[in-house]
Amino acid sequence: MIYVVATLTIKPETRAELIAAAKTVIGITRKEKGCILYDLHESMTDPARFVFVEQWETMEDLMAHGGNEHMKPWRKVVKECATAPTRIEIITPEKVDVR
Repeated sequence: MIYVVATLTIKPETRAELIAAAKTVIGITRKEKGCILYDLHESMTDPARFVFVEQWETMEDLMAHGGNEHMKPWRKVVKECATAPTRIEIITPEKVDVR
């Protein structure tokens, strides 16, 4: 299992445009092979920051997602709305033993 945390920082005036595009990409992505979870969250401390939380069955499923045609218009919108590159973290479900 693979988890992804993708953080976007946008121009505040592009919020509505980003959310509209996100609704489209989320609806399509949730039907992709291997997609377990694909949700967008809005920061409570920074209204210009949004975070995708994703869960995929395999790394292959995640890589296939990135190459899908529906990602092209999404990336275009992100590029137009963003103030910085998207920060993407791919993480393992393994827990760190803090005992």
